[in-house]
Formats: sequence, C-alpha cells, structure tokens
Amino acid sequence: MKKYWIWYPGDFEIHQGMLQNFTREERGMAWPAYWYVDDCYKNIKFERVYNLTESTIFKVITHQKGYITVDGNKFRVNEDIKVDVGEHEIVVYVFSSNQLPTVYIDGSVIYSDGNWLANNYVNKRQVGYNKLFKKITDDPNKIPYERVTLNPQTFTVKNNGLLVDFGKEINAELSFSKLAHKITVCYGESETEALDTVKCCYKQSNISNQTKLPKRAFRYLFIPEFTDRNISITATNVFLPLKNVSQFISDNKLMNDIWNISIRTFKLCSDLFYIDGIKRDRWIWGGDAYQDNFINQYSFFDEDIDKRTIIALRGHDQVQQHINTIVDYSLLWIISIYNHYEMTADKEFIQTIMPRMEIMMDFLLKQTNELGFIYGRDGDWIFIDWSEMDKEGTIAAEQMFLLQSLKAIIACKKILGKDAESYVQQFEKLKQNILRYFWNEEKGAFIDSYESGKNNITRHANILAILFDFIGNKKKQQILSNVLLNNDVTQITTPYFKFFEQDALCKLGQLPQVYRTIEEYWGSMIRKGATTIWEEYNPNLSDDQQYAMYGDPFGKSLCHAWGASPVYLLGRYFFGLRPTKPGYKTFEINPHLEKFKELECTLPIKDGVVKFNLKDAKLTIWTNKTGGTVINNGIKISLNKNEELII
Repeated sequence: MKKYWIWYPGDFEIHQGMLQNFTREERGMAWPAYWYVDDCYKNIKFERVYNLTESTIFKVITHQKGYITVDGNKFRVNEDIKVDVGEHEIVVYVFSSNQLPTVYIDGSVIYSDGNWLANNYVNKRQVGYNKLFKKITDDPNKIPYERVTLNPQTFTVKNNGLLVDFGKEINAELSFSKLAHKITVCYGESETEALDTVKCCYKQSNISNQTKLPKRAFRYLFIPEFTDRNISITATNVFLPLKNVSQFISDNKLMNDIWNISIRTFKLCSDLFYIDGIKRDRWIWGGDAYQDNFINQYSFFDEDIDKRTIIALRGHDQVQQHINTIVDYSLLWIISIYNHYEMTADKEFIQTIMPRMEIMMDFLLKQTNELGFIYGRDGDWIFIDWSEMDKEGTIAAEQMFLLQSLKAIIACKKILGKDAESYVQQFEKLKQNILRYFWNEEKGAFIDSYESGKNNITRHANILAILFDFIGNKKKQQILSNVLLNNDVTQITTPYFKFFEQDALCKLGQLPQVYRTIEEYWGSMIRKGATTIWEEYNPNLSDDQQYAMYGDPFGKSLCHAWGASPVYLLGRYFFGLRPTKPGYKTFEINPHLEKFKELECTLPIKDGVVKFNLKDAKLTIWTNKTGGTVINNGIKISLNKNEELII
C-alpha cells in the first residue's frame, strides 16, 4: 500500500516552476521571468468510485479549504468518515487562491494513490503525485529541503572593510551574530564583485543580529567600514538531496578536477528543477534543460528532476507562447521527452505528457510554410545561438530542430500504439526540402538561409545535421572537412552551442580534439581558481573583464549548469556508455581511454551501475545489470551481470 499526496497532474511542477521563475533579484530589484507564466489550477475535485465488501473508515487531510461528498452527502475534511458496504462515489473538493490544492486520504481501503481522478471542471485526468510527499505530515506546498551549515574560510581586512571568503561558490542563506551595530554586506561570486560596493549584483543594508537573509549565490562577502574579525557569520546551504552516483578518479589530476567541479556545478544548479545558474538568473530555460538531461544521465541519474523540469517548462494544455519565447526551445522540449524515455523507458510519463506534446507540436506546425519550414512570428525569438549568422527568412538550424522534434513525437506515439502518419508525412517532406534548399553541393555544407542569396555557412546547422543523424556518411565527412575542421568558418564561442559541437565531433571520431578542448577550455578556468564552471570563458580577457556579460560588469554566471558538459562527453564517448534499448534494457560500452594510464570510474544506468578500472594496461569492466555489450576493436563481447570483463 503506497499512499501519496495527490494533485491535478502537472500542477505541482507548474506552481513551483512559477515560484522558481520569480526568484531572480538584481541590485535590490525583483526581476520575474519575462515570458508568460502559468500557475496551478485553484479549484480541484478528486474523484473515485469504490465497491466495498466491508465497511471502512477514512480521513481526508488538506492544508487548504474544502469538503468531501460520499454519494452526495457532505463531510468535513480532517475528520473520520465511515462508509458502509456497497458502491460509493467519493468526491473531495479542495480550493485555494494562492496554493497548490492537494489532499492526502488516509485509510486502510480508501486512500490517495495514483488511481484517483483530478477534475479542474474542464478536464478530468489521473492525479499527479511525487515520492517526495508520501507521509501524512508532509505538505506539497513546503519543499522538504535539507540544511547544512557552512563556515567562512578566511577573513581579510581590505579597502577599509572585511572581506570574507567561503573558499568556494555556494548558494546559501546568511545570518549574523555578535554585531554591535548594523552593517551592509556586498555579495560576490568573485572577489572583484564583492569589493565593488556599487555594482555588485547582491547588496543588503541595515543588517542586525536578527536579520535573516534570503538564499543567494556567492563565494565572497564584503562588509564595508567594518573590520572586526570576531564577527560570527553562518551560511546555511538549503538544498534538495540529489545523490551523485558517478565517480571519476584518474592519473590526470586536471581531468579529475574538471569532473568533480563539473559535478559540483551541476548539483548547485539542480534542485526541484534544472536552473541555468544560481546567481543569474535562476530561471528554468528550455535549452539549458535539454543539455542538463544528458549530464544528469551520466551523474545523478535522477528521473524526477527531468520530469519536473519538462512539465514546468510546458505549463498547462493551451500554448500561450513558445517556451521562454524561443521557438527552438519549444522544439527542444519535444525532443527532450523522447531523450528522457530512452534514458528511463518511462512509458507512463509519455502517456501523461502526450496530450501537451501533441498540442505543442500542432502549435509549431501552424507556423510552417508550404515547404514545411518553420519561421518566426511577431513575439517569437529565433535564437539558435548568440553567434552571428544569416537569419533572413527561414534558417537551416531551426529546420534541423523541427525535423528532430517530428522524429521524437513519431517515436513517442508509436510507443503508445498511436497513429503518427500525419507527422511521418511532415517529416519526410521537411527532410527532402532541407536537403533541396539548404544543402550547397559546391561548398559541401548546409547554408544558413537560401532566401538571402548569401550562401553563408556557420557551424550550427551542420552540427545539428550530424547530431540528429539526418545525413549519410559522405555528407558527414564533407561537413567535418569543410566546416568543423575549417578555421575560416566562424568559431563557436558560447558554451551552450559548444556542447552541441563537441558532441558532433565525438560522433565523427574526433575524440583527441575534444579531449584537448576539455583540458584547454575547462582546465584553463580551473587553473585560474574556479570552484564552479562558468557560463562562458575567454582566456584572452583580463581577470576583471572575465566577469562581464550582457553589458553588465558582473552579468556572467560563474556557476552555470551547461558548464558541466565534460561529464556527458567523457561518459558517453570516452567510456562509450549508451543505452541501445530504452531504459538500458540493453546497453553498449565502447571505451576509448587511450589518454589515461590509470583510472577508476562508476557511471549510472537505469537500475544499476557500470564500473571501470584501468591499471597496468588492463581495463576491467563490471556491471550489476544484464544486457550489456562491450565493443573492443570492433568485436562485440557480452558483459555478464556481476562478472568482471578484462580487456
């Protein structure tokens, strides 16, 4: 018997997602997300019919207002209700103007689980629930965060004030004691930011011993006009437990640091949802979340954060605008659902999300032209990347995202045994027209736009064509030579699209180059003393210039989720671990560990782990799950459960 708090499906994630997207603050100003934001439905009734063979007693607990009817007769919440033998219709009515309506039904026969229906007076669906809330004392409007106290590492008198260093980036609440008078505190991800009392992102004045400060991101604190080192400062890290299943130890210390700091960065940016960064802007972004799924798969393997983020990004059934106003993010949202299924084999989630998936797909297809190409409308943002590209008319990279999203929804509908023929036709038409209008045979690559006549080539569309496997080997090799290894084609400068680029290079067998990139790009940050991975890094900039972005001297996030991509690149390509059937029912390991002499590594899979040990030129691989295959020099070898395989 499993009892849960229940709610209208998706409403917990939608309500908490709204709250998350309202947490940004900057220089004393609250800064909500600049897109349409849904909230949970406020008036819900939970319904179920029981056919009882004996009388029973149950109680309905709720933190909101409401009542119960049994066969039309009214009863109060939080009181015992006796029901006699026979068929009975039980309806629980709950409402709230500002909270998530939710109930817990406690009884030996009648109790709350996933078999109840939730009705918002328009649609009736299977209830939502989460393993976080299964005790009668829980409250789904109060997240069961854990708290850990962190202490400063050093106190330094500087600039007529006290500089406090916690030694690493944290996301915590502050409290003070032993204060003789009120103080001002300036926060900083960097020392430079904390010391800038005018332009630092977070600053709090009039702090006394009783002041409780909200959760904020920082490593350094600066207290101007205050030099008492005996001050007592407590930082309380508030977080949702998320277990890191992975482990990586090798003979390359820098690579070990890259792995561990990537894991730490990802954990800080993963709580109820994936957020982009812990300082700026703490919002849930579709493009970031798409990449986070892959990092999660090789580290925490937490299925719930994946699902919560997908649901929160989408909102209710009706599409009011594109996710984060970005057309590509709506497309990536659809793709991410099938990615989640490949990782987990969670058919129930596909069933639950499919209505909203279909509505989103139809919304997208309504803004395609006669060739099947998607275009931007007023209010839409065709983002792709910050890099310069030819965006006149319809652009190739956006069509690649659309093609893959069609491929994803076709696969998901087939999983549920539903007809997908209309989407198949759209897919075939779009694929043919992409090749016809965007492939330039003379240049041996995809151009950005055929409408402009410029025949401009950037890396983006070409990278996506390889990642999504839309072209044959001949064209892949042309793209590798003419684009990816061609320094005359504008380089990718943002870590966001660098993720896609390194992924594509790995697929094309360019692992030595990717390894160098990881050491040089991520390693350079760490050699500079980074304790988390930054949103962007340019080694040619001076230290003070490094922190600027978006026209703000401290606008760059120094703890950004997508910075953890080496975890995925190493796990997926260097260890060569991937599912070959959804949920790792079967899986493949094709290792390329020539860069290492010694290592120990553990990587998660669905319901298990894979362990690697390299020493004395021997690689030992072990798993606690059936279905594994190791590829060594092109030869396939079965990996038996709980048996070591030595190469």
